[in-house]
Amino acid sequence: MVETTTSYTLIDGRKVSSDVKTEIAQRVAERKQLGKKTPHLAIILVGDDGASQTYVDNKVKACKSVGFHYTMMRFADTISEDRLMKHIDHVNNDDDVDGFIVQLPLPAHISVERITENIRSDKDVDGFTNHNFGSIISKNPLLMPATPFGVMELLRRYRIVTEGKHAVVIGASRIAGAPLSMMLTEQGHATVTICHKYTKDLASFTRSADILLVAVGKPGLVTADMVKEGAVVIDIGTTRVEGPEYPKGWAIKGDVDFKNVAPKASFITPVPGGVGPMTIASLLLNTLRAAELRNP
Repeated sequence: MVETTTSYTLIDGRKVSSDVKTEIAQRVAERKQLGKKTPHLAIILVGDDGASQTYVDNKVKACKSVGFHYTMMRFADTISEDRLMKHIDHVNNDDDVDGFIVQLPLPAHISVERITENIRSDKDVDGFTNHNFGSIISKNPLLMPATPFGVMELLRRYRIVTEGKHAVVIGASRIAGAPLSMMLTEQGHATVTICHKYTKDLASFTRSADILLVAVGKPGLVTADMVKEGAVVIDIGTTRVEGPEYPKGWAIKGDVDFKNVAPKASFITPVPGGVGPMTIASLLLNTLRAAELRNP
């Protein structure tokens, strides 16, 4: 699981994700042997956005790999918000479905907030509803936001100590930065500073970080002079950058200048292959948990 160079350990999200899927598949097989219900994930996709289609295809492939049942629901981007809401209500009331997601982004005429808040919290395997978001600070969180959940799992499996450490999170989004800062505080017992686009003199905060976590979507934002020696660096950002210098005409870039930051780090995630694969693994973990809570 650990690939080490002379100066840093590369955090291999693909390997950890594979390990998690193997563990989930074993638990699903055990449920089937005991005559218990197979976890069932429903996926709603609106429109024909290429990136969204790729994400959904990867989620379907992951469901197959662990033995989940799954249902794909595709709708044109002209579907009305009210019509989409009726389909969500149907899935909410379908006892065979343990968890479901609405793939983002949605067309501009549909309110993401309204759609998200109408997903039953016990089926919200993305962990986006207010109930699940708020449950992070409870002693018994229900279904945690998938990307931050994946980050915490990487830290745990690489035995990276968070207790008493200074963690600096760049990015305050509802999907990643904000819930991650809460999880680092509540579960990781770290001292957390959260920075965002209004933060002045960002480097003065990042240079004090024992653990630096970046989720902005701005390629190369974090440079070597912003990172202290021996820091753990978790790059959550993914941006498609186009240019003739790339063999495919494009490349996926993270928020961290990996080439120059890595030699200063003790642990670092690559992009791609770091946090990204863990998001789907976390989605599967949440679906299994939802199934176990509904059908012990």
